[in-house]
Amino acid sequence: MLRNSSPFWFALLIWSFLAINLCTSSNVISALKFSKDVSSSDHDRRFHFATKEERGTIAETEDGVISSVRISDGFNGTYHLQFITLEPNSLFLPVLLHADMVFYVHSGGGSMRWIDEENKKNHIDVEKGDIYRFPSGSVFYMRSNLESTREKLRVYSIFTDSNIENPQSLYIGAYSTINDLVRGFENKVLQTAFNVPEEVLDEITKASKPPAIVHLTTTTKDKHSEDELDWRSGIIESLVKRGSNSSSSSSGDDYSNGKKKKKTKTVNLFKRKPDFSNCNGWSVALTNKDVSALKDSDMGIFMVNLTKGSMMGPHWNPRASEIAIVTHGQGMITVFCPSNANESGCKNMRFKVKEGDVFTVPRFHPMAQMAYNNDSLVFMGFNTNARQNHPQFLAGKSSVFRTLNKDILAMSFNVPNTRMEQLLGSQVESIILECVSCAEEEEDRMREEEQRERREEEARERKKEEAKRREEEEKARERQEEEERKREEEETRRRREEARREEEEAKRREEERQAEEARRKEEQQRKQEEEAKRRQEEARREEEEAKREEEKRQERERKQREEQERQEKEAQQQEEEAQRRREAEEAQRRQQEEEARRAEKARRRQEEEARREETAARRRQKEEARRAEEEEAQRQERQEEAESRRKEEERQQREREIEEAKRTKEERQQREREIEEAKRAEEERQQRERGREEARQERQQTEREEEEARRAEVARQQKEIEMEEAKRAEQERQRREREREEARQEEEERRGGGGEETRRVLREREEARQEEEERRGGGGEETRRVLNPRI
Repeated sequence: MLRNSSPFWFALLIWSFLAINLCTSSNVISALKFSKDVSSSDHDRRFHFATKEERGTIAETEDGVISSVRISDGFNGTYHLQFITLEPNSLFLPVLLHADMVFYVHSGGGSMRWIDEENKKNHIDVEKGDIYRFPSGSVFYMRSNLESTREKLRVYSIFTDSNIENPQSLYIGAYSTINDLVRGFENKVLQTAFNVPEEVLDEITKASKPPAIVHLTTTTKDKHSEDELDWRSGIIESLVKRGSNSSSSSSGDDYSNGKKKKKTKTVNLFKRKPDFSNCNGWSVALTNKDVSALKDSDMGIFMVNLTKGSMMGPHWNPRASEIAIVTHGQGMITVFCPSNANESGCKNMRFKVKEGDVFTVPRFHPMAQMAYNNDSLVFMGFNTNARQNHPQFLAGKSSVFRTLNKDILAMSFNVPNTRMEQLLGSQVESIILECVSCAEEEEDRMREEEQRERREEEARERKKEEAKRREEEEKARERQEEEERKREEEETRRRREEARREEEEAKRREEERQAEEARRKEEQQRKQEEEAKRRQEEARREEEEAKREEEKRQERERKQREEQERQEKEAQQQEEEAQRRREAEEAQRRQQEEEARRAEKARRRQEEEARREETAARRRQKEEARRAEEEEAQRQERQEEAESRRKEEERQQREREIEEAKRTKEERQQREREIEEAKRAEEERQQRERGREEARQERQQTEREEEEARRAEVARQQKEIEMEEAKRAEQERQRREREREEARQEEEERRGGGGEETRRVLREREEARQEEEERRGGGGEETRRVLNPRI
């Protein structure tokens, strides 16, 4: 039938197909780019936790949004999650899955259609709470319902094919568009395959690409619109159909000859009876045994609803890792590392979660989830290897400790048996327990730990900066010393060269002077010889001209003396000029060195100012980025608030705004504290600079004082030496006087010229003189001790 139709209608069919199924390849590239970015993001360092704001946007239109995140559990690898939101009466255009897609419907309703690898058409209607799985290789699309409540269709999905972790699979992403399957070929290949004119393919391949989510033009869900979608899905089927031949397209119902559309059913979490329920909350978990769509898959789905002030008791998963999404409220998650994991760098963590956040918990890691006193906490998620996993609880009636021998258990804890009985017998509840203010206390401890870690990190950063600064100063000092050494060597070479040139110049002048002297002597000798000859020849005139010759000779001698004096004065002036040049060059060198030091100081100040300006610029950029993120988050929340009409969502929105205001206030206070700390750090740095400058000045002053003290000490010692020499001279003089006096006394005694009275008077005078000398000598010793403390 299609072959017998006109080319116009055939082109219209192909154009309609591409208009429905077109999805930009840039979305896949964006998904790949975001996957690479998120895989190395900061939330991996926060124990595999990603907030709603950290999701990357793959596609965004007026009819819907697709965002994604890659998150790691640190054990089994990373997981790729996508969050698809469709406005009412919107369509997510068909894609080819490269991995198994397990999804959960968070809100709204709609329908999903896909063609599996066996060319079977499948169709399901979905509503809030439904879960299902599409196998890899399927071609699927989905649409949202047109409802009076205008509730959006929100789907949370995880891609679980192991091949998605292969780098080659990452190149093509989690899925590709139907458009990519067609437009990758050359026009000649497509023309031969579709058997249409070239102008038809040109018009199709050059058409603009629609977004991933479009608005449906149909306004009612009548049979005609369903048939229209079935007709278009038949064209999709004709592209991916296997086992068919070209002749099948000649029949009038080519796409209707395939397998008929198969109606399947989903499983709804809210319609299942909870596995556990009490006044504190409920939980439900489904595996491939409970959901036929999860057959041949190790994935499971769970949901936990905690009422206000309650807690999912401490437990761990022996075989599965959990990938959870918070669907309502807020709470605290506590995860602890096994004892052996601490050796590999694993850290115990507490983190706060809110609606839209994603977190993972690896196997063997004990955990507990807590709701705040003023809000409940609901989260759903996916777990791996669910068919063999049985969570193990630590406390309550379901405690794994109750199955162990109490004596052995008491020895393991190193406590008496009575204490273990008290520990295990006090709790009468199980699994979900009441825990008033537990979340608040955990948040307080989390903030304390974050502050402590921030302070430690700041201390480490300060140490690193200080070490780096010291290293830079050491390198700068070494460079300066090297430059000083090179300048001194250059100056030494220059001085030596100048000395050598001056010595050569002096030697040259001396040789010239000697040569001139020799020439003068030769000239004088020649003149004398001529004069002698002339005297011999003119003997008669000698007597007459003797007086005149004598006068000429005296005049010549006077001129020679004047010439010699003039030459000596010129030599002295040249020497003085050379000395002045050397002094000027020395002053100029000192001035250049002083200018170089001042330029170096100015350069250092400029570098320091540049570093401070660069640091301030980076801080401002980070601040602007944070403000932009906050404004973007507030804009999204305002849009969701405007669209929500139900009283419960309005109340939740108000509470989120209050929480956001508190967080904004805390962040503003934190920024103000950081600014204040930066100011204090700058003031401390300036104070340290002033302290170093004052220390340097004090050191220079101390050196000058020490130099003056040394000079004073040398002068004092010189004075003491002079005083000591004067004293020795005085003592020598007194000794000679005593010797002369004794000699005189002996002479008088020998002559008998004096009596006993004379000797007595002399002795008294001698004793008085000795006492006077001792008194003077003692005063000099005391003076020397005062002047020289080392004596």
